[in-house]
This record gives sequence, structure tokens and C-alpha cells, in this order.
Amino acid sequence: MVRGDILLILDPRVLAVPVEDNGDLLVDLRDLKELLVDNRKSKASNSFSYIRQSVASKLLEAQRALPKNMRLLIIEGHRSLSLQKQYFDDYSDELKKLHSEWSAEKIYQEASKYVASPAINPPHSTGGAVDLTLVDETGKELDMGTRVNADPEESRNACFTYAENISENAKKNRKILNVIMSRNGFVNYPTEWWHWSYGDRYWAYNQNKSHAIFDSVETPQ
Repeated sequence: MVRGDILLILDPRVLAVPVEDNGDLLVDLRDLKELLVDNRKSKASNSFSYIRQSVASKLLEAQRALPKNMRLLIIEGHRSLSLQKQYFDDYSDELKKLHSEWSAEKIYQEASKYVASPAINPPHSTGGAVDLTLVDETGKELDMGTRVNADPEESRNACFTYAENISENAKKNRKILNVIMSRNGFVNYPTEWWHWSYGDRYWAYNQNKSHAIFDSVETPQ
């Protein structure tokens, strides 16, 4: 499971992709009984379980394509720009403490491997991105090599989708997730095995689309 250079979301080629929002509405995944939604992000956000309607349909198709003893567990969908800024600033501050020798540009680049800057139309704020994992039929999370949202520092880059420093079982589970999600139109952010998106700039660039179809949207009331 080795890949070449990782394309970061702040790459100028990605940022150059135009955005033309198609007006797809946000829906609450908790209303879709086929999908399991974890509540760990509920205290941080009132929109964590929301996603664009077309993305929700694709998640249902992905769920139906999984082996019968596996299910998707949704961790987080939509994220407000204010919360995105908080996450980005917090991680940047953490990196500054750990690497005082790094320049501001280096901090910005390394932080972007884990959380996108709110200034670049971040995927979660479009309602097109979702963080998820796999669970068994009892709801127990499967071995994916790291916890969801493990950062590169703590995991020694094992959070990267094609990391080698994880167990063979974790590699197998990641491959299952990768195949199912990719076949249903999603694009993975390769520094985060759990992060998948559809309709945002990163998706558009990787799928050779003329434009992204989702812009940042407001938190549903």
C-alpha cells in the first residue's frame, strides 16, 4: 500500500478549481435508519450529522455494498467555518509548541495535512465531506490502524491512508473501505484514512471535473 507524493488540499491546483454550488440541501443522517451515526461530535457542533442530500444517497449505496458483517459508522459531516477555524488554530498552536524551529509557512502546510484552513473553502464546511469508519455487526469499531482523527504527530503518520506502519488486518479493513467509498464516487484525503468527500474542490480536481458543485454552507438551524 504505497503511493507517491500526497496532494494536499492547499495545493494551488486544487485551490484553482472554480466552485458553482448546485443548491443541494443539507439533510440529517440521523433520519436515515440504515446508517449508524456516532454522537461523539454532538457537543462540539449542532450540525455534525448533516450532509448534502446527494452525499447521503451515496453513503447509503456504500453501506449496501459492504459485506453483511460490516457497517459504516459516521463520525462527522458538516462543520461550520467557525469550528473549522478553531480546529485549525488549535492544531497549528500544537505544532508551534512541538516544532518551534518551523517557519509559519511550514506550520501552515503541516497543519493542512490534518485539518483544512477555513480560508480555502474546507470540505467539511461544504457539507460534502464525511469522517467515518467501519464497525462489525455489534457496532464495535474495526481495526483501522489508528483511531479516527489521530493526527500525524501522535500516530507517526499511521493516519495516512496508505501507511505501512499498521497491522495487516488494518490494511485489509482500509482496503475494504477504500474500494467501497471510491466505487460510490467519493475521494479520500490521503493523510486521513477516515476522510471522504464528494462535490468539493478536492473531489473535483481528483475526478477531473470542471468545477466543484458544493460551496461552504451555513449551519442548519
